[in-house]
Amino acid sequence: MTEVREASTEDVPLILTFIKELAEYERLSHDVVATEDSLRTWLFGETPVAEVLITEYGAEAVGFALYFHSFSTFLARPGIYLEDLYVRPAFRGRGMGKAMLVHLAKLARERGCGRLEWSVLDWNEPSIRFYEALGAVAMDDWTVHRVTGEALDRLAAGGPEIG
Repeated sequence: MTEVREASTEDVPLILTFIKELAEYERLSHDVVATEDSLRTWLFGETPVAEVLITEYGAEAVGFALYFHSFSTFLARPGIYLEDLYVRPAFRGRGMGKAMLVHLAKLARERGCGRLEWSVLDWNEPSIRFYEALGAVAMDDWTVHRVTGEALDRLAAGGPEIG
């Protein structure tokens, strides 16, 4: 039986394990700098900035979803942004991912959100097909931009001269 529950601070080691497994699947292990301490601070500390769901099959934790609130100026309503959704390979195709997305959709409705959205790597065809089967639509006309690391430091210091 599948159960989706909110994570607690006791789940921090498990969450970090899932993050590392996801990074390995996405071929991004080299980017993981998360620690149990940083997760504990930002997920369960004084000012949490994200929330986590854990999905269990029987008594075994088999996946997680990490999400946070966004805001749409066009809708003038909050949204939920799903940062990561991961189910261990042996449990895929059994409804675990769908259970977490259904839980998040219900949560979005309960909280008055106008949308639930996420990004998916363009090579991840199994996930893309899964999301589309649930009614998700690719936003092909949008491109994600990111500033991180030294570029973020430079921008915070006033940015480069443009011109």
